Amino acid sequence: MEQIQATPVKRLCNTHMAITVNGMLPGPTLEVKNGDTLEIEVVNKARYNATIHWHGVRQMRTGWADGPEFVTQCPIRPGGSYTYRFTIEGQEGTLWWHAHSSWLRATVYGAIIIRPREGESYPFPKPKRETAIVLGEWWDANPIDVVRQATMTGAAPNNSDAYTINGQPGDLYKCSSKDTTIVPIDVGETNLLRVINAALNQPLFFTVANHKLTVVGADASYLKPFTTSVIMLGPGQTTDVLIQGNQLPARYYMAARAYQSAQNAPFDNTTTTAILEYKSAPCPAKKGINGPKPIMPSLPAYNDTNTVTAFSQSFRSPRKVEVPTEIDESLFFTVGLGLNNCPPNFPSSRCQGPNGTRFTASMNNVSFVLPQSISLLQAHQHGVPGVFTTDFPGTPPLKFDYTGNVSRSLYQPVPGTKLYKLKYGSKVQIVIQDTSIVTPENHPIHLHGYDFYIVAEGFGNFDPKTDTSKFNLVDPPQRNTVGVPVNGWAAIRFVADNPGVWIMHCHLDVHITWGLAMAFVVENGLGELQSLQAPPPDLPIC
Repeated sequence: MEQIQATPVKRLCNTHMAITVNGMLPGPTLEVKNGDTLEIEVVNKARYNATIHWHGVRQMRTGWADGPEFVTQCPIRPGGSYTYRFTIEGQEGTLWWHAHSSWLRATVYGAIIIRPREGESYPFPKPKRETAIVLGEWWDANPIDVVRQATMTGAAPNNSDAYTINGQPGDLYKCSSKDTTIVPIDVGETNLLRVINAALNQPLFFTVANHKLTVVGADASYLKPFTTSVIMLGPGQTTDVLIQGNQLPARYYMAARAYQSAQNAPFDNTTTTAILEYKSAPCPAKKGINGPKPIMPSLPAYNDTNTVTAFSQSFRSPRKVEVPTEIDESLFFTVGLGLNNCPPNFPSSRCQGPNGTRFTASMNNVSFVLPQSISLLQAHQHGVPGVFTTDFPGTPPLKFDYTGNVSRSLYQPVPGTKLYKLKYGSKVQIVIQDTSIVTPENHPIHLHGYDFYIVAEGFGNFDPKTDTSKFNLVDPPQRNTVGVPVNGWAAIRFVADNPGVWIMHCHLDVHITWGLAMAFVVENGLGELQSLQAPPPDLPIC
């Protein structure tokens, strides 16, 4: 059972009543095996509506358990409960769970570790130990108040005050040293670090002083191993790395800080640390306060896009994979920010975005609006009219120079609850194009209910004539969240074999708040095994 509740949490010298699961931050780790069926009762003892999303779990035919508020369910009201039932099928590695309601996921999150089935093993030598490294983001405030204030004023929300590793900011912040996360290792042993970016709004670089990281998996899919000194994860992404205890026995900092691709946008430029500690390190080194300080790694510059590009281009599936080739649905989605002109009835205090505007965001010029009285999946299942339309545009309504100087007339998207219909089994390609409206930015785009192959990414405007030839249709990586390059594009492919309503959104929470999302309706196929299951009797009512 997971109980969502307010808990006093002290960080950066101050105590806040944070919303947690079972009083823990991060919340409990779910340790399961490939093939397991889970039943998780979530009881909401907090004062806010809540839901839990099992990020990256395929949810085959179990869309009712996916969790995004007003997409697949109405929220669990304060005092209510709901049991999520689903099966892990064909996935191994690291995923995570988090709240999918307002900004609750600032503190409501935890790891999901999926081990191979009984009798099966990792495709790499079994590590001596394993450690979940959950990167988070902390506000010295109530995160719900932060987003409410931003929604009220139309301005960007206040930046966070710290990043955290396993809930702790680490030695570089005030009042934080004594609780710094310590990760044990010993000479000659291999440790599997399961790194999760659970931060709300910030892609993060992660590195360990004097140690190389061998990347072996991401988003619960194995990868062809490659070695690097630094990794980058957008919010929502996970990366499994092996680290060898091959340095002098001592203490070494692990550190994470922002990758900031949006120019001139303010951001939290602090650094969170944990300590990799050799068990055989000489005693003084362990005393902490009196012993020598751990060795600090160097991190890339905040805007080091070259490192990010080199890293993401190293990703390959371990062997040849079956990438959809005959494409039924070729879609082109622009993503990015926008600015709405101040509505005539609004006072200037509610239009504190640039030049008296309000921030917004969109895909293909549609700013996504969630229903408020029924979920999209319920409306679809029961044929309730007037909740959504299925006319989401498969291409931008207007072609323009997406990454160039964009005319101010294109800054205002249209609000709407538009979905895109996919036939069961259709082979889908989506090219996701960043735009330079307001500012270009690396957007982590997450698709619920599916893994997809990232067949290519590039900079500038996507050109089907020249860029299609660069697609990797042999061994592209499989993921559930793609970092769309700043001022660039990414091409993904998948087969629509999971019926239901599936939201696709930017995992920077401020952007989904502003409408950077859309949803697919995937129709049932033939027979029971290709159809969405019936809704559970305890599905929360609105």
